[in-house]
Order: sequence, then C-alpha cells, then structure tokens
Amino acid sequence: MQYAEPIDRLIKAITRLPGIGEKTATRLALYILNAKKEYVGELVESLLNVKEKVALCSGCMTFSDTDPCSVCSDAGRDALTICVVSDYKDMMALESMGGYRGTYHILHGNLAPLKGVGPDDLKIRELVERVERNGVKEVILATGFDSEGEATSAYLARLLKPYNARLTRIASGVPVGSYVEYMDGATLGRAMEGRKEVS
Repeated sequence: MQYAEPIDRLIKAITRLPGIGEKTATRLALYILNAKKEYVGELVESLLNVKEKVALCSGCMTFSDTDPCSVCSDAGRDALTICVVSDYKDMMALESMGGYRGTYHILHGNLAPLKGVGPDDLKIRELVERVERNGVKEVILATGFDSEGEATSAYLARLLKPYNARLTRIASGVPVGSYVEYMDGATLGRAMEGRKEVS
C-alpha cells in the first residue's frame, strides 16, 4: 500500500534531513498529519522565519538574526583573540562552558579533499582577512581531532603564520572523570605530548 502523494512528498522531504531515515521520516510525517492545525502552522512559520531572519554574521560567520551578532558586538569581549571552530555547534558548546571572553570564527566545515571540500568551500578567506585587518593577537585553533580537523588546523597554522598572531591549538587527551586504563593509545599519546608542569 502506498501513501497518498502529499504524505509521500512530506516523507521524502524529511528524509533529506541529516540522520533521518525513512522509518523516522514516516513517523514524523504521520505525527504532523495527526497534529493540530495550529501546531503545523507554528512549525511552518518557524521554518520560514529561520530562513528569512537568520543570516551569517559578517564578522565571525555565525548564524544570527543581527549583524554583527551578539558576541561580535559585545564590548566586553576581546576582539583580538579569535577561536576558530568547524561549525556552529562547536561555538555553542564553547559558549555554554563559560569563561572564554574572546570572539569566534566559524569555518562551516573542515577540509576534506576526498569529499570534495577544499579551502574555497570554507570561510577561510574571511578569517585571513579578519586577522590581517584587525591586528589579531591570538588565533585558537579549536577544530576536531579527527583527520579532517587536524588537516584543517595544520592548513590554517601554515596560512596564518606570516601574520604574527600567536597560534595555539586546544589541548586533547584524557577526558575529565575517565580512567587511564580505558583510554585508547592515540588519546593517551596526545595526553603525554600535551602534559604540563605541575606547580
């Protein structure tokens, strides 16, 4: 038995969302079909609003409904320190941690030549322009520690070296609350390399 054509179209549209398979899409489509009209209207309005009112901040490339965003326009932030992250979720994770008072730059991905993602596909040119234009003192490379994140970090380090900004990389190693006996060799190796003197 086939679904009615409008339901089938909705299922297909939902499956295009990342991480949503056909079963989940079907369940969501049927939920929407059974939901009250007010909820569906609110959902549609929210989707349209996010597309119409949210754009990239011209400074840090984050998603924002103002330009500059709230972080870039905050006078209490150190505009000469930029933390470079791969995507919006990374920035939100660092913000929720609290304590960091610099600004950000979101690349919107990592270098991945095998997937066809090169430097021109990321917000790298905008980062270089910021560093050059604003006399940035420190760039913190906070991309992931997988092969793509490491490649992106190494590429940015080479690219930004001529600008005399201090280049740092976030530490990696043993997570807080974990046991050494359960760590893999690569994680332990990084922890040993990044060890600090105990005062």
